[in-house]
Formats: sequence, structure tokens, C-alpha cells
Amino acid sequence: MAGETIVTVVGNLTADPELRTIPSGSVVANFTVASTPSTWDARAGQWVDGEPMFLRCSAWDGRTWTLATNIAQSLSKGQRVVVQGRLGQHSYQAQDGTNRTVTELRVTAIGPDLSNQIAVCEKTSGSNASAPASATPQPGYQGGFAGAARNRQQPQQPAGEESQEPWAAGATYGSGYGEEPEF
Repeated sequence: MAGETIVTVVGNLTADPELRTIPSGSVVANFTVASTPSTWDARAGQWVDGEPMFLRCSAWDGRTWTLATNIAQSLSKGQRVVVQGRLGQHSYQAQDGTNRTVTELRVTAIGPDLSNQIAVCEKTSGSNASAPASATPQPGYQGGFAGAARNRQQPQQPAGEESQEPWAAGATYGSGYGEEPEF
């Protein structure tokens, strides 16, 4: 829609994403991102953290995508992420009768901040797949996004069988790989 406020936030997850199904059957993941600005203090010779901004985020599964489910299975407390979405607000009446307004980011895309961690990504199979077949979710923070992949084994070629994939074989001398090109 025109006129929506699109923002990108870089920060850390304050807790594991909470995945739930609402009465209508829709699936939503809720989480909070803490974004803390840092400035260089030349006199002290170090970076100084400013006041953190805590931004509530929500992501939804749809008929053809599983964003909420993928977030809940892939991310955990402490991980640094880059989140993009539409900034919005909604009002409600609290239990004590007061009217309140909440600002939240309705997530359209999220991924790891690769400035100091690595990621291993797998495409989910199908529109409503709950997890990649080869990935086993690991509970808690695993030191970056490679946690689930760290325990996976690489497929092994059975002994005595030759691979049918031409790119699976290594380069041999004279094959053109690693040699100077002819001019």
C-alpha cells in the first residue's frame, strides 16, 4: 500500500520468538529486537553504547509462505538480525480500563546480521512446510545461525560408486582448472 512506513532495524533478539496459533487459525511469531546505537568516544578511545530501542515485531504465516514458523525454528535469544517491515500501531483497552497504543513492526523479511556470525540457509520444501527435511532444530542459542547445521553430516558417496554429477569430481591436471589461460 502507498504511504506505509517501511523500516529496517538491526539488533539482537531479547528472547526466543513466541509462535502461536490464534483462534482464526493464523500462525504468528512475536519477538522483540533491541537496537542499541554505538558512538565512538575519541577521548576514551572506545565505542560507547547509547540507549537501546526495543521494537516489538510480529510475523505471520500465509497461504504460500511460512515466515512465522521459519523464524521460530531458526532464531533464538541473543542472535543479531536485520529485520524489515511495515511500522504500524494499534490501540486496545487494557484490563485496568485504560486505552493504550502499541507500535510494532509487521515483519516482511528477516535475516542474520553477518558482520560477526555465519549462517547456513536451507529452502523449505513446499508452501506449508514446517521445516527443511534435513534440518534438526536445536534449542537455545547455538552461536549464530549455523547451530542446526553444525551437527548435520555431509552426504557421503557410497564406496565403489561413481558420482553422476559432473561438478562433484575434483579438477585434474590438464583439465583447465587452475592453469593459465591460453591466449
